[in-house]
Amino acid sequence: MLFSLALLLSFQAFLQIKPTKAKDSCTIASKDRVADCKGLRLDNVPVTLPDSLEELDLSFNTIQVIRKEDFSKLSHLRVLKINFNNISLIMDDAFQGNPLLEELSLFNNSMREIPFKALELLTNLKILEMSNNLYTQASLGVVFLNFTQLKVLSIGGSLVSKLGSRDIFVLENISLDKFAIKTGTGFKSYEPGYFSNLNTKNLWLDIAIDKNPDVLPKILKDIANKTFDVLRFRNLFEFQYYTGKQDIFYGLQYVQTQRLTFYRGKFNEEVMRMALVNMQISPIKALELLLIDFARSQNKTLGSSVTNLTLEQLVLSDISNPDIMRFDWSFTWLNNVRQFIVWNVNFNSVPCDSWPEMKNIELLDISNNQLRDSYIYNPLCETKNNLHKLETFNVSRNRLTSLSDLASLTEDFVKLTTIDMSHNQLQYTGNRICIWRQTITKVIAHHNSLTSDCFKCLPTSAVFLDLSYSSLDQLDMDYFNKASNLTELLLSGNKIKFIPSGWRNPYLRTLALDGNSFGLVSMTSFKDMPSLRVLTAGNNPYHCICDLYTFIQETTSKGKVTITDWPENYKCYHPELLLNTRVSQYFPGHLTCNITLVIIISVSTTVVVVLAIMLLCYVSNGPWYIKATYQIIRAKYRAHKEGSGQTVDYTFHAFISYSHSDAEWVRDQLLPCLENAKPPYRLCIHERDFMPGKWIIDNIIENIESSRKVIFVLSRSFVNSVWCNYELYFAQQRAIGKTFSDVILIVKEPIDPTSLPSKFCKLKKMLSTKTYLEWPQQPTEQSFFWVQLRSVLGKPNVIRQRTTSRHSRLSSVRSISLIELPQNQNSTDRNGTDEDGHQASDQLFDRCQQTLRELA
Repeated sequence: MLFSLALLLSFQAFLQIKPTKAKDSCTIASKDRVADCKGLRLDNVPVTLPDSLEELDLSFNTIQVIRKEDFSKLSHLRVLKINFNNISLIMDDAFQGNPLLEELSLFNNSMREIPFKALELLTNLKILEMSNNLYTQASLGVVFLNFTQLKVLSIGGSLVSKLGSRDIFVLENISLDKFAIKTGTGFKSYEPGYFSNLNTKNLWLDIAIDKNPDVLPKILKDIANKTFDVLRFRNLFEFQYYTGKQDIFYGLQYVQTQRLTFYRGKFNEEVMRMALVNMQISPIKALELLLIDFARSQNKTLGSSVTNLTLEQLVLSDISNPDIMRFDWSFTWLNNVRQFIVWNVNFNSVPCDSWPEMKNIELLDISNNQLRDSYIYNPLCETKNNLHKLETFNVSRNRLTSLSDLASLTEDFVKLTTIDMSHNQLQYTGNRICIWRQTITKVIAHHNSLTSDCFKCLPTSAVFLDLSYSSLDQLDMDYFNKASNLTELLLSGNKIKFIPSGWRNPYLRTLALDGNSFGLVSMTSFKDMPSLRVLTAGNNPYHCICDLYTFIQETTSKGKVTITDWPENYKCYHPELLLNTRVSQYFPGHLTCNITLVIIISVSTTVVVVLAIMLLCYVSNGPWYIKATYQIIRAKYRAHKEGSGQTVDYTFHAFISYSHSDAEWVRDQLLPCLENAKPPYRLCIHERDFMPGKWIIDNIIENIESSRKVIFVLSRSFVNSVWCNYELYFAQQRAIGKTFSDVILIVKEPIDPTSLPSKFCKLKKMLSTKTYLEWPQQPTEQSFFWVQLRSVLGKPNVIRQRTTSRHSRLSSVRSISLIELPQNQNSTDRNGTDEDGHQASDQLFDRCQQTLRELA
């Protein structure tokens, strides 16, 4: 009947999983050596698989039959997973082309018998999983004698109801790492000796003894004095609680296993008590109760029967009933437990009487429960000297909110070194002082709701600190100055907006800042962390500027600090043109970001420009232009003084500007008539009054400035003279603001203004708009010329005397010009005078005196 029921269930499953065409193709990877065809609804093995495959996963499909041609070409195949299909038949030659196969998974299929013939050639098998099939016997054939390399074997299924003493004798000489056997709910018979010849490190028994509890003592007797790493019972009582009086766990005291695991199944207090009482006198070091259905017994036992249980580790995981914490109405079973782990048991408080019973616990893990602050920390509970051996305390994944309460709870844990308070809603509010043990070196507090104030309530002795994903927006440098022993700091996934300056951590080696909100990083950001070796700082909104570029280049080139997530997680956020550009592709240019080079180039360029300007000024009489500008300013200042009625002193009555060709007329006509007048005019001519050794331009500027009037003797030669042009220029500048009233023009010979060069535009204007004196060629008209000239010059007032050596004049008015040398110099004057020109001067002087007397 059971066989018919199993067939019916298998048929229903087959109908529910209707073969359909695969929607996706297999994923080929590792250079055609690995193929993933899992869950593609395949009803046959694909024929397009590469011949070079070494690993093939066909699990979770609808394959029913395995034939020779399915894998014949895959001669390199080492791993084949065809579990969770509907395989009912494997041909005898199905694996003939796969002699290298090392791992074969046929778990959870519909095979009615073990395919010994197909397995015969697979002598290299190391892992063979065949459990959860439809065969009724789990007896192994002689073919298994060839599997000398076998390490993992699972057999059995829901229809196996009997285990015979000779079923697995062929494994006698095979040393396994793991052996798993599964039987059905209707398990009836166990022949002693089934496990007698088994040699394995891990024994997993999926044997339900609901209807035949006497099987367990037989099994324990068979495995007595055998050494295991793990002995695991699954669904020992699958559908009902054991209520018998027989101690079915009596044989546990003889079992040599490091870890005993009860996975699933129904346990009440009596069963728990039986197991624990026998474990007290057994060498078992660890106990795991996983996903069991715990219930209290109706008959309560007075007092505790478990007081000497010594365990390295006790694990209670995923148990819906928190009463298991004190199944015996006390916590005495925890007396000699070193590591106590309670995961997802849904208890929400720690009774006061539990603390004294945990005095020998070194690791307490009560994570993933419903604990609240007031339930775990009760000031009325006496915790002092109770957990004096506790080193690791894990309260993660609870409902804790107060950092200060947690600090108060652990204040008396004198040996505490590690605390895990992650995945809570921890905050720090108020002004309560947090006192942590200075022995704490590792603090795990990620996934909380922390603010910058929380740093006031964190252990400063921490060497490892994890505050990732805790909504932090800024850091408290006071804390980090105190926590000087930090070597690893994790701040990923927060909202930190900037890296504070002056962040000092002399021993920090690992720093994680990825997934925050800062965008500026420079060489100064981590300069006070000399021991930093590992940095993770990707996924931040980086400003791609020179500081960031310099930091990345220096860090990656020197290799002192390893940036673990570089370059894929580093992208530009600013400026907008570079949005989402990888920082590794940002190249601003060496000149742009090298400040030292910019300074050197700027200074060098400035020096070169200054030197070039100085050289140009030197070549182009730059110093003279500077002096000229100074004299022009002085002239404007003097014009302003004259306009305001202030007295201005001059050295000369007039400065005479003339060309070399007109020098004779000036010496013989102009000078005698003016300098010999009563009172005389003091005149300045270059031949006589310029200071020897000075620049010509300086002499021109200074003497024009020292003269009340400027007389220009105009002729064709004047227009062609460079120096006359200079003198005219400075006279024009001197006259600015005075309407040229101190400029006197004497036209010695007729000049057509329109024929003047463009550089004499001012002269053209003066000849067109200003009255000038014209030298008459007729002697009879010359007397009136002198009257007009004296009238323009004005009365010769007293002129200040020079205080320099320039008072001494040249003895001869016919000395050679300082401006232009005559082209032809003759020792004899063309008028027949002597070398000093005395005769001509005397005659001219007499004529001027006579003319002046007549006019007077």
